[in-house]
Amino acid sequence: MKKVQQSVTSLPASPDHERHVRMIKYSVAMGVRMVCIILLLFVQGWWLIVCAAGAIILPYFAVVIANVAVAPKQATVVRPGSIVLADSFSPSAGGNDSRS
Repeated sequence: MKKVQQSVTSLPASPDHERHVRMIKYSVAMGVRMVCIILLLFVQGWWLIVCAAGAIILPYFAVVIANVAVAPKQATVVRPGSIVLADSFSPSAGGNDSRS
């Protein structure tokens, strides 16, 4: 079996980084919503309906977009080598333990 070396770039993003990216996406969407709410005071006609729809519908899409997980380029994480149990080093098992 070929042993694949673990690479730091193959690991997923840290939870702090993912949270930061989600907060930025959500903040931008809520900023656009605030602009829509402020524009409600100044626009007329069908622009009023567009701004109202943006102010009402945008929070739902902001949450959905912010919670979409961004998959890393290589999502598989290589497991470390196998664990050697302590029983395999006992003198009765033929190990090289000299502490008998």
